[in-house]
Amino acid sequence: MNLLSLGWKSAARRRASLLLAALSIAISVCLILSIDNVRQQVKDGFMNTVSGTDIIAGARGGSLNLLLYSVFHIGDATSNLSRQAYEKVAALPEVDWALPLVLGDSHKGYRVVGSSAAFFTHFHYGRNQALAFREGGPFTEPRTAVLGAEVARTLGYQSGDEIILTHGLVAAGFADHAADPFRVTGILQATGTPIDRAVLVPVAGLDAIHGVMPGSDISVSGVTAVLIGLKNRVMTFRLQRQLNEEISEPMTAIIPGATLAELWRLLGRGEKILFGVAALVFLAALAGVVTTLLATLNERRREMALLRAVGAKARHVLVLYVFESAWVSMLGALIGVVLYYAAQWLFAPWLTQQFGVLVEIRGLSAGQWLILAGVVGAGLLSGLVPGWLAYRRSLQDGLQIKY
Repeated sequence: MNLLSLGWKSAARRRASLLLAALSIAISVCLILSIDNVRQQVKDGFMNTVSGTDIIAGARGGSLNLLLYSVFHIGDATSNLSRQAYEKVAALPEVDWALPLVLGDSHKGYRVVGSSAAFFTHFHYGRNQALAFREGGPFTEPRTAVLGAEVARTLGYQSGDEIILTHGLVAAGFADHAADPFRVTGILQATGTPIDRAVLVPVAGLDAIHGVMPGSDISVSGVTAVLIGLKNRVMTFRLQRQLNEEISEPMTAIIPGATLAELWRLLGRGEKILFGVAALVFLAALAGVVTTLLATLNERRREMALLRAVGAKARHVLVLYVFESAWVSMLGALIGVVLYYAAQWLFAPWLTQQFGVLVEIRGLSAGQWLILAGVVGAGLLSGLVPGWLAYRRSLQDGLQIKY
């Protein structure tokens, strides 16, 4: 007697209800895998918001605050570094390049970031990816600007358009520099980083609209932060300590990767909550499988009795139920993986366009394979409850069905 063959035939007679149970598991598997994938890629994107920058320096203050306003453009610096301090840092023998960042202005609620033309050469994100232009190119004159992808898309700008900057971070107000428009020279491709929501302008342009005569790439009024690339990364910790101990002008110097990891630990509760919700959805689907199998106990008592009559033992009845639940969970896991990749293919461009979240279509990670194994294992175990009840009833019934 072939138990697997009997199991297949028995399942085929109830395929509609079992397929619905498998579909509920598939949806929960798709949800779990999608949340895990987005969580991991958001984390990767978060950790790779800035790449290739060895040190970020700013005026003395908290390390997290320096990271937030220099990289994520959130909040404000308590004070600026002087021009002399920037030039001293840039001239250090260990420094390969130093990019000034000047913050404080905005355009319709989006941050204006002042820097030098070298920003488009040295600033990297992700896995050391350089900035790329969707149209146009870098700024070359003081009153020109480059727009992040989200700014251009939301406000409907194109290369050649003129924009008006506002002093401060209000969306519009009496502090508009209406007499000094900036011409858009280029629009960046989406990066999935805060650069998408930034308006990049030359420092000389900011000096000009604030009444400071241009003549340098460095703001006379001060520099908010400095992105530093080193000739040799072995010197990173030593230079960080040297800058933090600077006496002539107090500074805070951070290593972006270490500070990003610290910030992610503070924000990590949200991902656990999302994963917990997905796990609850799966448990609900699993409960549906158990309910489906329990609902068939009475109508299958004659089937079990006949199996006993042709030589099946009571434990074989238990195996049949466990086999069915395992089959449903494996089918659900397989359909769930298909739905997971279909969802990535359909929604990845939308997530990038609407939220700036870059979702790459990747193979299943080791953790995701473990999730699938857990789904199948949990499905197998879920068959033990109805299987045990059927086992007990088959022992009691024999060939005489008792209702």
